[in-house]
Amino acid sequence: MIEKSVDVVLPCLNEAEALPWVLERIPPGWRALVVDNGSTDGSAEIARSLGATVVAESRRGFGAACHAGLLAAEADVVCFCDCDASLDPGLLTEFVQLLSEGDDLVLGRRRPQSRGVWPAHARAGNWALSKMVRRRTGLRLHDLGPLRAARREALLKLDLTDRRSGYPLQMVVRAADAGWRVREIDVPYLPRSGKSKVTGTWKGTFQAVLDMRKVLREGAAR
Repeated sequence: MIEKSVDVVLPCLNEAEALPWVLERIPPGWRALVVDNGSTDGSAEIARSLGATVVAESRRGFGAACHAGLLAAEADVVCFCDCDASLDPGLLTEFVQLLSEGDDLVLGRRRPQSRGVWPAHARAGNWALSKMVRRRTGLRLHDLGPLRAARREALLKLDLTDRRSGYPLQMVVRAADAGWRVREIDVPYLPRSGKSKVTGTWKGTFQAVLDMRKVLREGAAR
């Protein structure tokens, strides 16, 4: 049975072009929470016009936007999805079904659908981090992608503190430490709209890896 009470958090920074595609794929009856992280292209206005709830988060950072969405959520189940049209939020129905069957955190393993979708530097950074996560937690994950689902109250109890690129990793590490049942399933990874704010360059990827390595060190000290 699919949960009817679901909020989908969509961190957003200048995604005006992608928003219509993303929002039309939100499953019927679910609420889209578009977290505007300082857009200058009218993203917030477009999201409102398409029926989404818009949450403003002035503090820049992927984690800041995701956590603002989590705090604004009211549904029992909260999903996260990038707002750049690289991932289809309609796929989250399977994630939520798995939660109802006993999983605690469901993650999407991105599978590129065409050449060039996932740049080499981004794949390399993700591979390295996945290996570090395996050593730290024992979880045999292959990806730390943004498509995911969990229950809101349980997420809040993780007391997530990272507000940069390390937020998704911190969620996984603290979930593992708490004994959560974590599952990874394959999802299609599509060409994104616009350039990535995090992994679009070697510099961005390097900074993301630094953020995440910091999270792993903090986790080991807990």
